[in-house]
Amino acid sequence: MTDLSSPTTRRGGIPRGLSPTAPIIFSYGFRPFFLGAAVWAAVAMLLWIASLVGVIEVAADYGVVHWHAHEMLFGYASAVLAGFLLTAVPNWTGRLPVSGWPLVFLFLVWAAGRLALLLSDGLGTIAAILLDSAFLPVLLLICVREVAAGKKWKDLKVIAGLLALSVANILYHLQVIGGQNPAPAIKLAISAYVVMILIVGGRIIPSFTRNWINKAGRTDFPTPYNHFDTAAIVLGVAALAVWVILDEGPIVATAAGTAALAHLIRLHRWRGWTTAAEMLVAVLHIAYLFVPLGYLAIALAAIDLFDTTATLHMLSVGTVTTMMLAVMTRASRGHTGRVLTASRITTISYGAIVLCAVVRPGTSLFPEFSSTIYTVSGLLWLLAFGLFLFEYGPMLATVRRAKLG
Repeated sequence: MTDLSSPTTRRGGIPRGLSPTAPIIFSYGFRPFFLGAAVWAAVAMLLWIASLVGVIEVAADYGVVHWHAHEMLFGYASAVLAGFLLTAVPNWTGRLPVSGWPLVFLFLVWAAGRLALLLSDGLGTIAAILLDSAFLPVLLLICVREVAAGKKWKDLKVIAGLLALSVANILYHLQVIGGQNPAPAIKLAISAYVVMILIVGGRIIPSFTRNWINKAGRTDFPTPYNHFDTAAIVLGVAALAVWVILDEGPIVATAAGTAALAHLIRLHRWRGWTTAAEMLVAVLHIAYLFVPLGYLAIALAAIDLFDTTATLHMLSVGTVTTMMLAVMTRASRGHTGRVLTASRITTISYGAIVLCAVVRPGTSLFPEFSSTIYTVSGLLWLLAFGLFLFEYGPMLATVRRAKLG
């Protein structure tokens, strides 16, 4: 295989013409955005912990709690989404990926948003919000242009999630500066990520599982996509919609409970237990397990049997971040010519983020141990992304290997 920095055309007509002038890290979207996302995930968590213990003051005018929630949902996570879409959309459409100096510009728009909100006390809250709000709409326009040019209209449903996320980001800012609780924007953002996981996960998880099972010489393949999957996605989207709109009550509980059952069955149909020997595949199933668990948490919270904040963390850390880390590691290995197998370091990072997802909701359930839980969950988060940076940072910043090992 040729290096990503060299203009090539792969058999089948899918072009891979990449800029030879910009640094190698800007040869493909996943490189700067996965690296930037991991760095910011760690830095933002360190800043949050430092603010909690009173070492520094972060975004005092905007509100440090609001800043922390924003940077988890719209800061690091939007970079992961950008890295994924800028890599996946060219594969879907057969068009050239965004690379070189246009990619540098897009990355700088994202980075400017992070810096602006961090320094909003000096820059001014409104100016910081305007800078931050630019990235997601620009990414949306790029993706819509590519999908439309490639006439891959079915992929617009994935891009719709990006539209919802863009709206949620602006709504979040408006609610914060208006002195309102930004919970509706948080729920809309989490819902946007979850819907994209429902759709894209339904493509990649059974596909990667089937490939691994076939490579192992077995035939116990996952159930192919059929009408049940479509129904499960519809139920899932409907449950999230009533959750965002109604927040609580028996209708929310019923819809979310039904969606939890549907997606638990969907996950079972993918036969994830058959992939236990390869964590690079198995972690996708573990991440998706948090989908039905998240819906169950929504259902219980809707009838006051579970804490709302714990529900948000189960979804944001368990469902969204675990899946993002799973996709980041696999895509980084595959697109840089590495063997598609999880190393011990990768496996530990998976374990750390899963434990973080399990431990973090405990601050709501056991408030008397909040300080300890904050510390443990924060350290687990830092361990997960620190290990990713240690192992995958050099892969993302250097040339592609000549061939798979």
